[in-house]
Amino acid sequence: MLAGAILAVAVIGFTSCEKAEDLNVNDIEGVYVGTFSVSSSLKAAAIDGGEGNHGTAEIGMMGDMQIEVHCFGEEIDTTFMLDYYEHNDSIMVCLTGDDFEHMYGHMLGEGHMGGGMMGGGMMGDIQNGETQWAHHMNDEHENDDEHFGGFDMHEMTFTYSFKMMDGSSPYYLKFHGIKQ
Repeated sequence: MLAGAILAVAVIGFTSCEKAEDLNVNDIEGVYVGTFSVSSSLKAAAIDGGEGNHGTAEIGMMGDMQIEVHCFGEEIDTTFMLDYYEHNDSIMVCLTGDDFEHMYGHMLGEGHMGGGMMGGGMMGDIQNGETQWAHHMNDEHENDDEHFGGFDMHEMTFTYSFKMMDGSSPYYLKFHGIKQ
């Protein structure tokens, strides 16, 4: 009985580690088909009253830890760059370059205290057990900084919220798509 319990714990531990190691960031590249919805905040449910308008996001790998996103549909047609960071079974994304500086008030990389450059910032000072995303959040962001999306690697989905304005009223146009 005790040996069975120990074996079960070992198998679960091995399977959990194996799943984390199976994460392949190259799998995010591709076409995601989904819908756009409108919400009043990043965490709010859709307020447009419907299923949303159809949309597509084309994701291309652009280099070390960076992707190009072309997101289009009736609501929007835009192309932009994002840095990506592994975080357990997800890939999180963050603005890069001038967009990062405009949103957060400082240049990407100013929060790092040491280490070497790696893609969207310095990752050489990452702590043992810390994910790339947790490291990025600790070094580059304040607690109340907004983030706009990422990839669920189990569901193979991409979600991204665009901060929009309707006159003087802000809202979010949220894309949610499944990889084809």
